[in-house]
Amino acid sequence: MFASRFLTRTAALVAAVMLVLSGVQPAYAAPPPNDNFADATIINALPYSSIVDNSEATVEPDEPQYGNYSPWTVWYSFTPSANAVLRANMEGTIFSDTNLTVYQAEGPGFGSLNFLGSVSWSWGGSIIFSAQAGTTYYFQAGSLNNVGELHLNLEIIPPPANDDFADAAIISSLPFGDTVDITGASIEAGEPNSPCHSYALGKTIWYSFTPASSGSITANVPSLYTSVVVTAFTGNSLTSLTEILCSAWGAPLTIRAEAGTTYYFQVSILPWDPGGLVSLYVDATPPPAAGFWFDPSAPSIFDTLQFYDQSYDPGGVGFQSFAWDFGDGTTSTGSSTSHRYAKDGDYTVQYSVTTWDGRTASTSQVVQVRTHDVAIAKVSAPMSASSGQTRTITVNIRNKRYPENVEIVLFKSIPGGFQVVGSYIQFVPVRSGNRTSTFTFNYTFTKDDASIEKVTFKAVATIVNARDALPADNEAISYPPTKIGR
Repeated sequence: MFASRFLTRTAALVAAVMLVLSGVQPAYAAPPPNDNFADATIINALPYSSIVDNSEATVEPDEPQYGNYSPWTVWYSFTPSANAVLRANMEGTIFSDTNLTVYQAEGPGFGSLNFLGSVSWSWGGSIIFSAQAGTTYYFQAGSLNNVGELHLNLEIIPPPANDDFADAAIISSLPFGDTVDITGASIEAGEPNSPCHSYALGKTIWYSFTPASSGSITANVPSLYTSVVVTAFTGNSLTSLTEILCSAWGAPLTIRAEAGTTYYFQVSILPWDPGGLVSLYVDATPPPAAGFWFDPSAPSIFDTLQFYDQSYDPGGVGFQSFAWDFGDGTTSTGSSTSHRYAKDGDYTVQYSVTTWDGRTASTSQVVQVRTHDVAIAKVSAPMSASSGQTRTITVNIRNKRYPENVEIVLFKSIPGGFQVVGSYIQFVPVRSGNRTSTFTFNYTFTKDDASIEKVTFKAVATIVNARDALPADNEAISYPPTKIGR
């Protein structure tokens, strides 16, 4: 494109030279009247739209260039009489390789220009900026390859109705929801900044609420608007506000609101955010949800249970206190605690939480303490046996607490370890004193047993569907080993 334009201009120059040689004075196309910075078109009123042909536009020595280099530029200037948020673009230009740059003038000449923003290849793109009364702004419009009709459009973005503190939107009842285009919002003189960030204020809007009854209220912005900051104040004027609390990055803002007191919510965006639709939702804060879990889940009197908080506060305030009632006459505090029960039973554990703003919730769970315990009293095997002979091995189980189904697995010794002989499950009742229940296995000794000349039997007891509180005595071996003959 640029090459074809260069050839066109070269052909035109050759034709002009031929005319001069023939004695005919050629006619040259004039550059646009606002080709140079000093001749910038003055914009006197808004909204403003302009169309200019930049075919013969030029670039001045030392002319600043941001974004894509524009060989054919024109200039405009505007000095607002009042503070305003402005939108500038080149919509309407038929080619898309446009470049629009906005500067703030600090004095005369290029050296005084302070770059504010640039839109390159901006078919539909806009520059939005806050203009100060009495300050002159320059607009440099150009194109990269194509030339022809350049459009410049400049307009004021009107502020929202609740832009100023004095015009704060009144929240008459809860729940409340509102969506506002904050693009045209401004900052008032003396407007307080939020302590939730270290940046200067961006654009702000205001809301007010006077509750008829006391209670906690929560203000939320959708998580999409992560650059929105919400700050709550009390006070009667912009200069007498007292900050209560603030939230940023989509977190909820919850405060304790007293009946008859007016609260102000400042909704602001951070300085780099150009604006757009911002939503605010305010409602009575829901109660927290209390929850906890404990370990082990099937405890015995020998276990020290660990209790852990699992509560949630939808208001985002967090919890101030935690109270435990273990159902056996003992209590505790803290978000996590421990407890050991002295005897078996069903204990209702009551757990209560309180948020920093005074909302409460409670929950309960039944902890079943059951001390299951069986023990292998003895494994009996014959003193001697022969290869091919079937003999009886008995396992005696002691049980003094609960009727249980118990599985016994019987092993025999082999070189390097033990091998399973057999297993079965049997009901084991509670027996007092030293009385036991007997498991009987019939085992036929083998040639392999005879080759090592002795066998030791091992039994392992497991309670079915219960946890043995003292598993150390659930394993035993026969003694002495059975001697095997050939």
